Amino acid sequence: MKICRNSLSFWWYFTNFWTLIVFWVVICDFIADNAFNQYLGAFLVVYIALLAIYASNKEFERWRHLHISCHPGEVYVIAWTILILGIFVLDIIMEKAYEMSDSIVSAYIAILTILAITMKSRRVYERKLKK
Repeated sequence: MKICRNSLSFWWYFTNFWTLIVFWVVICDFIADNAFNQYLGAFLVVYIALLAIYASNKEFERWRHLHISCHPGEVYVIAWTILILGIFVLDIIMEKAYEMSDSIVSAYIAILTILAITMKSRRVYERKLKK
């Protein structure tokens, strides 16, 4: 299967690849008590940009009637919620000296915002189709 750089599948795979990288960096940062904190901001900025590109391309294709959603954005929010809550709980249980980076919290807020915008777009699109 040939993946074109402009295709939605390329952005889906690329975003998922970066999701795994960012999760790995966040987990390593937790395990090493903020040893990777200086890298988190850069990784998260790139990740949020890729997620925004993927989500906007997906919505653009939906509005051009070229896309039917098969990869719900809620999965990203659920995965991030599990990651953040898991770190929070483990930090308490293990009594670590870990401090969650503001960039992680900011990324989580950005992910929630992207989901909210795409969900609203989907609802407006579905209402438009019913008319």
